[in-house]
Amino acid sequence: MRLIILCLAVLLVLIQYPLWLGKGGWLRVWDLDRQVTEAERKNDELRARNAKLASEVQDLKEGTGAVEERARYELGMIKENEIFVQIIDPNRKSNFVAIPPPPVKDDKKKKN
Repeated sequence: MRLIILCLAVLLVLIQYPLWLGKGGWLRVWDLDRQVTEAERKNDELRARNAKLASEVQDLKEGTGAVEERARYELGMIKENEIFVQIIDPNRKSNFVAIPPPPVKDDKKKKN
């Protein structure tokens, strides 16, 4: 009787092996499911980005507002008869280095 139970247990393990660890086993299915979920998430992000770019292209094709906005913010352009005011924070440390003007040559000294 023990031999029959042992043989049945071994057969059960042999049958379960392909189910869990084989080429089409549950572990492989879970891994593929995780990969599909990740790919769907990435596709959703790319769809949102593409929709944003498509609307921006549509704005650039149809209206002048988007072109004007890009010219203002990316190129620093201003309209004719417009006043440009730049407010600088006095507490912020500047990256600019002050360069003194070149010395003025005195023409009077050369003539004498």
